[in-house]
Amino acid sequence: MRILRASLAVTFAILVSACATGPKHAEVSSSMPLLSSSQGRIFFYRNASFFGAALAPSILLNDKIVGDSQTGGFFYVDQTAGPQTVSTATEVEKKLTFILDAGQIRYVRTYVGFGIIVGRVYPELVDNAEGAKEIVETNYTGAVKGPIK
Repeated sequence: MRILRASLAVTFAILVSACATGPKHAEVSSSMPLLSSSQGRIFFYRNASFFGAALAPSILLNDKIVGDSQTGGFFYVDQTAGPQTVSTATEVEKKLTFILDAGQIRYVRTYVGFGIIVGRVYPELVDNAEGAKEIVETNYTGAVKGPIK
């Protein structure tokens, strides 16, 4: 019985530590800078869920690390308009490609799916209404904000 309780306590501690901490979206949204005329903004976020909470792989934008896929977290990157490639990798790499227009805001949600050894983190483009609604419940993880070169 003691071993079971200790195991549960350790599991709970790991899951809680894997969740994003920081201010809620509403607390930082007013301090986000305006976009320049040649850039778009990409919000990356992951809804809170215990499934796969310990997984937090890096998110790459055009082969550069821009942040981590943390449970219940979000960050944003202002990026020069044009083709964009988002990728994540655990046991396999998952990619998403899309076009970002100047002045456009896009939302990329990451989520955990089943894998053979560990879960897989998938990036997916969601429409602005859904992304804006879901991101409100997440915490800012403070990744880079400027253009990725």
